[in-house]
Amino acid sequence: MELQDDPQELMPRRRPTQERSKRKFDALLQSSRELLVEVGFESFTCEEVAARAEVPIGTLYQFFANKYVIVCELNRQDLVAVSQELSDFHGEIPSMDWLRHMNALVDHLADLWMTDPSRREVWLAMQSTPSTRATGAIHEKEFAEAVAQMLRPLMPRTPRGRRSMMAQVLVHVVYSMLNFSVQDGLSHEDAVAELKRLMVAYLLIAEKESRTGGQRTPVEPDVN
Repeated sequence: MELQDDPQELMPRRRPTQERSKRKFDALLQSSRELLVEVGFESFTCEEVAARAEVPIGTLYQFFANKYVIVCELNRQDLVAVSQELSDFHGEIPSMDWLRHMNALVDHLADLWMTDPSRREVWLAMQSTPSTRATGAIHEKEFAEAVAQMLRPLMPRTPRGRRSMMAQVLVHVVYSMLNFSVQDGLSHEDAVAELKRLMVAYLLIAEKESRTGGQRTPVEPDVN
């Protein structure tokens, strides 16, 4: 049975250390991406992944207990790649031109979502069970810690706990909006532009609050 009753982090049974095993592991993940895009998660099977990767099914099960673990590893792989992109951006805060650099980062991420349809398919598959959702939340939280460190120079007087929560909000919003932006019938460019507006407004308010001693900016009443 592939589903687990209690939500928990899903991880490979083992990670390869030898070069030959690494090649098989990578081939299985690449074939998984391709299959996920072609048939969707519901029709996705470990047997087909192994056949496409030209790897014995027994070898697949040495690494992955089931297809849910495979998709969680793909999700982790995607976040690691984005974290590497984020590290290049880290040094640009708190320069006066950080807004331009942030826009460039969002444009780059949006391009990844447009050119690699497997990212959205992985994200959708991660919503399929309590365990995959729990694993996705763990991955997002780990990534958010890196974002919180990046935000520290921008809002040095903001308490660490609140900065961590804000980073989690940003990560969740960005991923949700990027996956929203590549839905059929939507303008990707318009959706990304709205994402930038959200992020800029949120970060500018946070920066102002930090400069004024952490007091939250009051919301203006709607008089219309």
